[in-house]
Amino acid sequence: MSKLRVAVDAGGTFTDVCIYNEETQAFRVTKVPSTPSNPKQAVIDGVRRGEIDLSDVDLFFHGTTVATNALITRRFPKAALVTTKGFRDVIEIRDGTKDNLWDAYEDVSGPYIRRRDRFEVTERVDYAGEVVTPLDEEEARILARKLKRRGATTVAVCFINSYANAENEKRMREILEEEIPGASVSTSSDILPEIFEHDRFNTAVANTVLGPLVSDYVKQLDDELSAGGYDNDLLLLHSGGGSMTPAMAKHFPVRLAASGIAAGAIAAKHIAEQCGYQNAVGLDMGGTSTDISLIHDGELRVTKQWGVEYGHPIVFPSIEVLTVGAGGGSLAHIDIAGALRNGPQSAGADPGPACYERGGTEPTNTDANLALNRLGTVLAGGALELNRDKATQVIEERVGQPLSLDTAEAAQAVIKVANANMADAVRLVSIRRGLDPRDFALIAFGGAGALHGAEVAKELGIPAVIVPPNPGVTSAMGCLLVDIQHDLSMMYTAAAESADLEDLERQFRSLEDEAVDRLRHEGVADADVVLQRGISMRYQGQWRSLQVAMGSGDASLEDAIEMFHQEHERQFSFRQNALPVEIYQLHLRAVGKTPKPEFPRSERQPGAQAEPHAHREVYFEGQWHRTPVYDRTTLPVGFEFSGPAIIDQLDSTTVVPPDTVASIDEWKNIRIQLIQSGEEA
Repeated sequence: MSKLRVAVDAGGTFTDVCIYNEETQAFRVTKVPSTPSNPKQAVIDGVRRGEIDLSDVDLFFHGTTVATNALITRRFPKAALVTTKGFRDVIEIRDGTKDNLWDAYEDVSGPYIRRRDRFEVTERVDYAGEVVTPLDEEEARILARKLKRRGATTVAVCFINSYANAENEKRMREILEEEIPGASVSTSSDILPEIFEHDRFNTAVANTVLGPLVSDYVKQLDDELSAGGYDNDLLLLHSGGGSMTPAMAKHFPVRLAASGIAAGAIAAKHIAEQCGYQNAVGLDMGGTSTDISLIHDGELRVTKQWGVEYGHPIVFPSIEVLTVGAGGGSLAHIDIAGALRNGPQSAGADPGPACYERGGTEPTNTDANLALNRLGTVLAGGALELNRDKATQVIEERVGQPLSLDTAEAAQAVIKVANANMADAVRLVSIRRGLDPRDFALIAFGGAGALHGAEVAKELGIPAVIVPPNPGVTSAMGCLLVDIQHDLSMMYTAAAESADLEDLERQFRSLEDEAVDRLRHEGVADADVVLQRGISMRYQGQWRSLQVAMGSGDASLEDAIEMFHQEHERQFSFRQNALPVEIYQLHLRAVGKTPKPEFPRSERQPGAQAEPHAHREVYFEGQWHRTPVYDRTTLPVGFEFSGPAIIDQLDSTTVVPPDTVASIDEWKNIRIQLIQSGEEA
């Protein structure tokens, strides 16, 4: 009996499946079109297309867009918010900022729960956690009965200062559960026991509205996999770069937002390590968007505050990824000023690009690549057949004629705009932080990443581009590389120099006890548990804080203070040793180790030769080139070729433009080195 690990990443256009055999170390991949109206169906379709016997599967990993799409489309169940009297509008007032400071007419989108569904009760806890006014239980019961009559069975309870004392919130939850049998009630002190009411309230609200949707999806998928013979936990990738079981996903569904995006970043980090790069940029170009991640000194950047929409923060640790509307299905259009634009609107999976012949009438990046012969007429191993004539027609009519360009020039223009958008995004994650992209490698993956990677790198002066094996399913592969992980935190304000070390240790131990209980509940053996402490600190008078690692022992706090000074100097170019340092927050990352795949290695064959299986005319920079087309699965390690070239495989196509050199390196990575003006960049 084979021992398999299966990872499924559901994207906006395609759902990718990666199958790893533990005994033979062999990989198989497959792709199926996503089914936005029923995302579970695409997962099952992928399992069937991959001919997977679920009884042979040891671990099943899944990156899903269910939570992200729900927050974008706002298709929520009826929900209500109960808060302290006087704080009904916290999630609408927000922090007063705007995404575009200079646009006086642009408004931030409204809160996830409308004002008419937000209610107040009498209670008050002060900043120190003292109960100033107990919960008015009679008023609370009247409100609970009112919510029951309104049909609200999903409720968020967010009381001011509950992070310091959750007594009133817990009692309100008990009353709601008594009066509304079967109600799903989340409290902000349970979801995120942190200061700053807008961040805490909004995270709790997002978690609340996603609860029924995620629970239903996960239960249905889990039941279907179990019926097929899978007898282990379904592991769901979350935004922090770890995985969680269905039981934890039911409690913290908001952590599944940005699930698949994190998988791509994790895979990019792994590929960079395999190829010997400490600095790399991940370029994950799919059908709807491109996700940019940054690996610096061997580590992915992690952010504490993010959101699917501006103004609606989700305050859980998340791998930092910048998403731009530049995917294979991004629509090319001409704006009112007559300029060519690309995205962020997308044709998605349905109807898709015009060449799909599913009703799409607008030109996309896929149509442009097809019109230039960079793509073949078959995608996803025969799952899709593309109509080149249709692509050429829509490019000519919608772009070429309005701009007085011939069809090839128009298609080239569409691709150039898309490349410029992606290059700008890379600049934002690198140059804006004082990092030079020329010191990085570019990992190009996703279904369309290898089509554009070399030209984006040329735009930025990046000297090396790495295209991994099976680039179209790299995010799915990333799901195989994650551990079960939970991130816990608690407020702890004290002067660092005079902090009570015994009390500090007790608080960390309480977090560790909770974390170990969670992991045991998820079936993780104690021997596989790794606990990593962190502490956030700031200079006295600051409100922003920095998190550093925290060890154990008598000197641990002194070491953390010195690390804080160093990190402050690294990020802000100065340190203030004379200023008192304050402890702001305690953090704990709890990791339950899962088995990792061992990727097969390939022996290098110096001077290896390979013959193309076809030639076709491909348009590059103003002229058509007779270009060899290779089957990647047959290319030997060590094979070197100077562009242009097309390398086809099941899940994507790699384009090597003129004036570049490329080679098939170890583990069958394609490394493309860019040559500009006759010299290596």
